[in-house]
Amino acid sequence: MSDVRKSADTSPPPSDPNAGGKPADDPKTGAAATKKDPIRKITAIVLAVCLIVLVWYVLSDRLTPYTDQAKVVALVVPIVPQVSGYLTEVDVRLHSVVSEGDRLFQIDKRLYELAVRSAEANLDRAAQQVGARTATVKSATARLGVAKAQLDRAQRNYNRTQQVLENNPGALSQADWDRAETSLAQAVERVASSEADLESAKEQLGAVGPDNPDLRAAIVALEQAQLNLAFSTIQAPSRGAIESFNVDVGHFAQAGQPLATFISTHDAWIQANMRENNISNVKAGDRVEFVLDVAPGRVFRGEVRSVGYGVGSQNPANRGQLQTVTSSKGWLRDPQRFPVIIGFKDEDVTGLLRIGGQADVIIYTGNNLILNSIGMINLRIRGLLSYVR
Repeated sequence: MSDVRKSADTSPPPSDPNAGGKPADDPKTGAAATKKDPIRKITAIVLAVCLIVLVWYVLSDRLTPYTDQAKVVALVVPIVPQVSGYLTEVDVRLHSVVSEGDRLFQIDKRLYELAVRSAEANLDRAAQQVGARTATVKSATARLGVAKAQLDRAQRNYNRTQQVLENNPGALSQADWDRAETSLAQAVERVASSEADLESAKEQLGAVGPDNPDLRAAIVALEQAQLNLAFSTIQAPSRGAIESFNVDVGHFAQAGQPLATFISTHDAWIQANMRENNISNVKAGDRVEFVLDVAPGRVFRGEVRSVGYGVGSQNPANRGQLQTVTSSKGWLRDPQRFPVIIGFKDEDVTGLLRIGGQADVIIYTGNNLILNSIGMINLRIRGLLSYVR
């Protein structure tokens, strides 16, 4: 019985009728043999996604470059008086918005009005002096004419005396001859003296009319006095706003010393600092969209005005010194950035501009539908995130 039981225990396992007589799969390894490995599938999906993202990043970085390192920039002009004096009127306050020609400050103009009147009097005096010198020239000219007439008469008298003496030596005395000779010499000297007086009068008069140096000097002095009077009224050079302002009536305005800071808004732009490898396809006239932190959610249009040609070095080489080389501390060097100047195409953005305000900028360098659409969506999402950042 024991031998029969052992033979029964060692008999081969029954065959699977569906497997053609082959032994059945082990339950622990059967699933792996009949199904794909999920780890491989997930890995393939991740690699494909990474590849797509990499291709999109490289292409978008060059065809639709984006940066959030952008600021609104405008012209900043110090309001500097050209004449000195106490302020008698202050027509603006801090952050006042002004237009071109609006009066900002009034310097006490009484001294400058007196200077104008004094210059006008000097001009009248110069005109009188020119008139007097002109009369002197005329008088000297007349005296010269008289002297020449007397010379002519003395010359004729001398000639007659000489002729008489030649024809009849005893007809005239030596005294008559001396008088004729002396009269001629005196007439010659009077002509020379009159000519010298006329030349002196002309030199004192100078040029005639508006070219006269005294008249020109008086006219210039009057124009300078009138200009100083005009400078006593300080006006806005263009449309803009007042900043850094802390003076009032009674403050002594010193010529050359700023009274306030003026921000011109007639021309403003965005300076977008793009990475060096972003700007290879950027050119003037490219279409731009941007969002301002001051207006979250709103997208504005613009265009590229220009692209910077160079930036300053942090450690320029000086004469007599060696160039200082700064090495990158990380395993990837920091990218150099160049300014790209963005102009505005939407007129309604002007009232929202704040100089130094931050912006997000995207540039469309071509008509790539897919990349441009992704860039538009990305910018609008970032614009909405401006509400919370």
